[in-house]
Amino acid sequence: MADPKGFMTTPRQDWPRRPVEERVRDWDEVYVPGALLPIISKQADRCMDCGIPFCHEACPLGNLIPEWNDLVSREDWRAAADRLHATNNFPEFTGRLCPAPCEAGCVLAINQPAVTIKNVECAIADRAWEEGFTPARPPERLSGKTVAVIGSGPTGLAAAQQLTRAGHTVAVYERDDRPGGLMRYGIPAFKMEKHHLERRLEQMRAEGTKFRTSTAVGRDIGADDLRTRYDAVVLATGATAWRELDVPGRELAGVHQAMEYLPLSNRVREGDLETSPLSAAGKHVIIVGGGDTGADCLGTAVREGAASVTQLDIYALPDTERDEDSEPWPTYPVRLYRLSAAHEEARDLRTAPVADADARLFAASTLRFDGDADGRVRSLHLVEVDARRRPVEGTGRTLPADLVLLALGFSGPDRRDGLVDQLGLDMEPRGTIARDAGFATNVPGVFAAGDAARGQSLIVWAIAEGRAVAAAVDRHLTGSSRLPSPIGPYDRPMVV
Repeated sequence: MADPKGFMTTPRQDWPRRPVEERVRDWDEVYVPGALLPIISKQADRCMDCGIPFCHEACPLGNLIPEWNDLVSREDWRAAADRLHATNNFPEFTGRLCPAPCEAGCVLAINQPAVTIKNVECAIADRAWEEGFTPARPPERLSGKTVAVIGSGPTGLAAAQQLTRAGHTVAVYERDDRPGGLMRYGIPAFKMEKHHLERRLEQMRAEGTKFRTSTAVGRDIGADDLRTRYDAVVLATGATAWRELDVPGRELAGVHQAMEYLPLSNRVREGDLETSPLSAAGKHVIIVGGGDTGADCLGTAVREGAASVTQLDIYALPDTERDEDSEPWPTYPVRLYRLSAAHEEARDLRTAPVADADARLFAASTLRFDGDADGRVRSLHLVEVDARRRPVEGTGRTLPADLVLLALGFSGPDRRDGLVDQLGLDMEPRGTIARDAGFATNVPGVFAAGDAARGQSLIVWAIAEGRAVAAAVDRHLTGSSRLPSPIGPYDRPMVV
């Protein structure tokens, strides 16, 4: 705590975003380059000597937040980077993509704006790369044990890096042509430019991790073959089975899942395609679903030149202040009005059918889609709903729609490759892979972590699960483990 009065004398200042009219013309990150470091030390000064750092409890990784806040306020960047990387393999990912439950648990947030923990984390990570504080850390000796990690999202990458550093020979299998999972093809570049991902992948390769891309386990290689070749298998395939919308007209052309739309746009950025076959250019776009995936579609459609963009959220308009009765501090306030960068951009799209300050329609439920003679969607019919999702009489309306994107979340791992069935895995009723408190499935030597077993969750939980399953696998292979595990049997964060 470099400045005991910092939280009283310094107001919160977030990383400024570039002007909307500038950033919608490119795919670069929305923040002003170079504007974070000049302000971040004073922002770290706002961290209080609060006695009990509830931010630890709120962070699934158990990040040592007060410690690296203090080090940043003193501008000891090397030490701050060491403390940050002690609990988080990929802070440049979480510093850009995590919704920051730590800030919701900040003691200062009881009656003031929270410390900008997420911005401080991002600044440390970026400075660490600039200063060379993140060298590859290959193991001193190999264990002779081999591990296959299936899936290269944040869970798979975290598990692979930890196990590689522990001395095991690790191969990561990815069904797409490039590693990264949703960070590669699901997250738009304006939220996280891909060079951050590439940098970590190169570090992992230098440490000894092998990547096997364009390989769907269960289809291109049998699950039994994989078990024969490796001493342990980690399932980190994510929850990619998307939820459907069962309404009349769903079969019309132009109605697509969000994860059919976003990867194509990302492939244009990668240079694989000249234009996306599902481009929103010149179209009236409606996004069904009020979450982060829907917001990613929103920002993408604006950049592609949509004629209008509207996002439908079945929940009522949230309050601008935390509801202390239903979501008291230090819990994360789910139902709180937030205006993301994408929502700012769509708000300024003046031709949108929503003429007020937001491109979202709240308490809106889709009734049906109508199409033209060629079988293409042309309109969406909706109705307002009450708190119990019952239609409100007389509130029906019709919106023009040339492209409809369904962003309704995910239920569990995609079983079309046959991996789950070939292994004979037990499944939970909700569609996720069953496991015990030590991440082990019913199949000996096979472990499950991340969204595939936990269900759709946050990137910070994904990395925490990757680190925890790595410790469990290391213990399974060697009888003990020195790898830290941020998650206990009851999903309680621990400082390690």
